[in-house]
Amino acid sequence: MTLSSKRKVIQSIIVSILINGVVPVVVYNLLLDYFTSFVSLLLATLVPLLDNLYHIVKYRKFDAFGLFMLTGFILSLLAFLLGGSEKLILMRESLVTGILGLIFIGSLFYSKPLIYHFAIRFSSKDESDQKSKFANNWEFSYFRFVIRLMTAVWGIALLAEAVIKTILVYELSISAFLAVSQIIFYSVLGVTILWTVIYRRYAKTRLDLLINEK
Repeated sequence: MTLSSKRKVIQSIIVSILINGVVPVVVYNLLLDYFTSFVSLLLATLVPLLDNLYHIVKYRKFDAFGLFMLTGFILSLLAFLLGGSEKLILMRESLVTGILGLIFIGSLFYSKPLIYHFAIRFSSKDESDQKSKFANNWEFSYFRFVIRLMTAVWGIALLAEAVIKTILVYELSISAFLAVSQIIFYSVLGVTILWTVIYRRYAKTRLDLLINEK
């Protein structure tokens, strides 16, 4: 990755944290003078939603984070309709994250877990070529182990994020939780991505040796 690319990634992360973490806190506190805490919190969650809808309209496609926020907002509306509390609204993202974590772990019981399909889908190479390459690599037990381990790690990381934020939502004030929730999310996501990149390089080197020995 070039220096320019790294700067763009860092800028993107900073902007995302501001929109999804800092701005909702500011909006929430400003609205408290005019609305109840529950309504203020619900309106504050519109900020990240509108930002993601803007990107969806602009690029004419959903991205993983956009779907994550949209699902969270739908859960917020359901919480409101069902008489949900402020705590339940704050837990909406953790609920989505936890469900995603369970899906990752649940996919381990299928012939090919989620990471196998994700790796093909988000590869920079031609998707059909990747399918053929992955099908050949799947014959190696080590490759199957790597894919299942990576799937398990992502599932556990997402579940851990959900558990941590669920605990904090009852320990912190609303403003404090809004401020730290995105930091926790991006920290867990960042560490998991870093581990994935490092482990993938190590695994690829070992897999290439096994393929050459065959």
